[in-house]
Amino acid sequence: MAQRLLLAIAILLAALVLGLAFFWQPTLPERPLPTAAAPAGGDFTLQSATGPVALQDFRGKLVLVYFGYTYCPDICPTSLAATAEGLKLLTPDELARVAVVFISVDPERDTPARLKEYAEFFHPAIVGVTGTPDEVAAIARRYGVFYARQPVDTAGGGYVVDHTSDTYIVAADGKLDGKIAHAAPPDQVAAEIRKRLTKP
Repeated sequence: MAQRLLLAIAILLAALVLGLAFFWQPTLPERPLPTAAAPAGGDFTLQSATGPVALQDFRGKLVLVYFGYTYCPDICPTSLAATAEGLKLLTPDELARVAVVFISVDPERDTPARLKEYAEFFHPAIVGVTGTPDEVAAIARRYGVFYARQPVDTAGGGYVVDHTSDTYIVAADGKLDGKIAHAAPPDQVAAEIRKRLTKP
């Protein structure tokens, strides 16, 4: 008899819990989820082998901005090679309306002279620039770029720099207008450029 009573109570409790689960719909106050602020981009002036280079120098042109460094073992060469091949798919008129700026996130090792040689190896339209660590960090923040130095096991205390690998697109008016994902093939790079060159 006691077992039947306990079983009946258990069934009743289970039914009550299921009823609450189906019919009780508490109203919670609406709270908007936080969203990450879109990067602002903006003007900058950094040093190249031939002197200061400012983003505003390229007003009227579409500018591709890439953050990397010359000692990068694989990510940067892959991105810059795809960008260079994409540039080669453009007509001479289209190419004349495009600039590419390679910003070093390793100003300790990347001198303007080294950046010039490295960037031009991929394409003569690519300009390598750098600045003080504080200048580079401030620009990277405005473009939503992350980078961090990571030590490697070498006798000389070497390091690599982990970094965001997208290519940022700055419109002819100087405003950030999107990005090209790392490892995008050359035809996609050219398509992203042409799409913006033909905007009214």
